[in-house]
Amino acid sequence: MPSSDAPTPLQRFLREMPKVEIHCHLLGTVRKATFAQLAARENAPLTSEEIEAFYTRGEKPVGVLRVLRALDSFLVKSPDDLHRITYEYLADAAAHGVHYSEFFWNPTGTARDSAIPYPQALAGIVRAIKDAEHDFKIIGKLIPAIDREAPASEAVYMVKEVIASKSEEVVGIGIDYRENDRPPELFADAYALARNAGLKTTAHAGEFGMPWYNVQTAVELLKVDRIDHGYTIIDNPQFAKVCADRGIVFTVVPTNSYYLRTLTPERWALDHPIRQMPAMGLRIHPNTDDPTLHHVTPTRAWEMMVLDFGFSLNDLRSFMVNGLDGAWIDNSTRQNWQQEWLLKFDSLRAQLNLN
Repeated sequence: MPSSDAPTPLQRFLREMPKVEIHCHLLGTVRKATFAQLAARENAPLTSEEIEAFYTRGEKPVGVLRVLRALDSFLVKSPDDLHRITYEYLADAAAHGVHYSEFFWNPTGTARDSAIPYPQALAGIVRAIKDAEHDFKIIGKLIPAIDREAPASEAVYMVKEVIASKSEEVVGIGIDYRENDRPPELFADAYALARNAGLKTTAHAGEFGMPWYNVQTAVELLKVDRIDHGYTIIDNPQFAKVCADRGIVFTVVPTNSYYLRTLTPERWALDHPIRQMPAMGLRIHPNTDDPTLHHVTPTRAWEMMVLDFGFSLNDLRSFMVNGLDGAWIDNSTRQNWQQEWLLKFDSLRAQLNLN
């Protein structure tokens, strides 16, 4: 981001444009100050240097999974902690024009490592969602996510807990953590259970350079409603066309660590799958993923789509619509927001004299 404190016209435009966020992990939103305070409170076995390293993102970022595990293992100890983290995330998102957010949370890690049972943890998060809607006019919805590094039986157990503790703030399930050696088919039973209960579904697939057929499995076997990441689908244009024809929305992340590590700086933005996906007819929508750990905001994620990947404002307009179509909202709300948001987008673009 430019070093000047004064935002550029493009940054002002992108901050003010209405947007959804449908790919963000709750424990990846924790403010550095909050992390440090929780660590001090718990006398966690983390040095100040380690905490600083967690929030340092160099040229070749090492990823954020270790931070998420540390939060569950050492720092999050009560529903009030989850309330604080959720409330702060939604406040930060609202400040960047996010009107609606569906965010991931991993109940398995919270129950196993933080020792907070699902119903109590859910209550803390839901309370924060309601408080943030009152204070910041942002609507938050929760996506409990399967821990794919845990046994598949734990995924089934988690889905059963979600169904048993029904909440209007919980709109569906997802799956996250490391995809390597943990393909989507391992979790088919959990996904079938969720679908049969009327929950929406999404899945991280094709991340970390994992093969395109993980995306195919998520679409055809798990029958997901949308795909998170999905980058390696570009390796199979035939199946990419299938997804394009079906209008599947891919929630992409401009700051994804894998490509920053594996592509050279001079080729990163040119060779990144995000640049190629719309040209294949795929519907994409940019998101922050783990904003405080990726050093990104919703405004910055959208700015990268322009400055790094070369998309036009017309492209961004279509991405905004993709986000609304991918969001798990009722059709009446979707239609009303699309009409209002497109008018707002066009008005902001005219006022700021951007092409």
